[in-house]
Amino acid sequence: MTDFTKHLAGRVTAGGMNRREFMGRALAAGVSLSVASQLYATSAAAQEPKKGGHLKLGLEGGSATDSLDPAKSLSQVVFCMLRNWGDLLVESHPTTGLPVPALAESWEASDDAAVWTFKIRSGVQFHNGAELTIDDVVKTLERHTDEKSESGALGVMKSIKSIEAKDGNLVLTLTEGNADLPLLLSDYHLVIQPGGGYDDPAAAIGTGPYKLENWEPGVRATFSKNENDWRSDRGFVDSIEIIVMNDATARVAALSSGQVHFINRVDPKTVSLLKRAPTVEILNTSGRGHYVFIMHCDTAPFDNNDLRLALKYAMDRETMVEKILGGYGKVGNDFPINETYALFPEGIEQRSYDPDKAAFHFKKSGHDGSVLLRTSDVAFPGAVDAAVLYQESAKKAGINIEIKREPGDGYWSNVWNVQPFCTSYWGGRPTQDQMYSTAYLSTADWNDTRFKRPDFDKMLLEARSELDEAKRKELYREMALMVRDEGGLILPMFNDFVNASTKQVQGYVHDIGNDMSNGYVATRVWLDS
Repeated sequence: MTDFTKHLAGRVTAGGMNRREFMGRALAAGVSLSVASQLYATSAAAQEPKKGGHLKLGLEGGSATDSLDPAKSLSQVVFCMLRNWGDLLVESHPTTGLPVPALAESWEASDDAAVWTFKIRSGVQFHNGAELTIDDVVKTLERHTDEKSESGALGVMKSIKSIEAKDGNLVLTLTEGNADLPLLLSDYHLVIQPGGGYDDPAAAIGTGPYKLENWEPGVRATFSKNENDWRSDRGFVDSIEIIVMNDATARVAALSSGQVHFINRVDPKTVSLLKRAPTVEILNTSGRGHYVFIMHCDTAPFDNNDLRLALKYAMDRETMVEKILGGYGKVGNDFPINETYALFPEGIEQRSYDPDKAAFHFKKSGHDGSVLLRTSDVAFPGAVDAAVLYQESAKKAGINIEIKREPGDGYWSNVWNVQPFCTSYWGGRPTQDQMYSTAYLSTADWNDTRFKRPDFDKMLLEARSELDEAKRKELYREMALMVRDEGGLILPMFNDFVNASTKQVQGYVHDIGNDMSNGYVATRVWLDS
């Protein structure tokens, strides 16, 4: 077999080439018809999922304060756990980002996109044996519209005026038209629960491919196969074990020794070391995730936009991508949208490191003294090193950044969205509307920069109901500029999602939606014994 045909066969095995394309390229390369057919059959068979085995994941992002209530899901560990036991109405396609059916098998909209009708799948059972009903769906969505639920999807749900069951279907009436509504329902918090989750939102009873067996927050979770799963294209292993490993060195050691099959958040600085291990494979995916430094716009001294601009110009983005991401990512521009989003705002000048401009705005702000930045290893891989790099680049502008290293346990409950200046990350969202609604709408619970602007909110609502793409794109451009130039977000880099597995793990799907195959890693892969 030539190197070229090996490459083609590998594409088939990885699920990246169909028979017609393979045969065409193989024949063009001089491979006989019989040999090409046999090679395709062998490669396709290698792609066939194998069932069975116990999958072990060593994951960063777990805490003793974690909650299994989907509304309050914050950490990487709970995010992955939700995908194991729960289902959404709509999912997003891993490569296109377009909506695909899940518990809602189809949908249609009124001409103005203000009324949406979803047909709910029948014959689906919850883990407790109860059959999924339209009432479960209605109550789940209603719970996430209640401010008392503290749902991370509240910003999205506020646009829904009524949630009803009509003729066995789900009917959602919006305050204004929104062509993106199906994708908005792919928000990972919106796991459908029996009775909407009102009785026990943290019971972890859903319709997903695995049942939660045991869970010790911040330590470990185990799952068993749901034998009544309504889907046959997932849930290939018999059982799953998630071990919380917040220490990066421990995760790498566990993978290298075969203690676990998969780890998340591989520090780019360790990639070259891991690549030397013959049993390990690096899994990096470009997407919408971004590492950030966030300031509360309503809290002194960050309520001064000149100080915020000074801190933005004091950020050396290129060095961040090089040193912290090891090249596994791209430079950011202080708004949370990149080229993977539809209607990306083009033509916005890239903000670059400029100590002179930083010094100018710092002096103009009138702030005297240091600026306190809180960080932790769990904020993102290399967050502490990133804070030190930032401290050094800011010094050249005469800005003294004081770094306080916080413990990982409790960081997401005690520091993020609580303290006025800290490091954090976002995994991105399926649409611009959802990203802005979740983190920049004035009323959003997860508005972690305290960016509260009625004019921005108005543009967001206008863009949501605007069916003319050109006008909508221009609104998104104005919104991006407002966040970039007046908000509390410092976004130096869009990160690749860098994970790693043993070569025993097969079928990994690179998904632009979020890290760890958009959280579905344990439900999509299988073990090649």
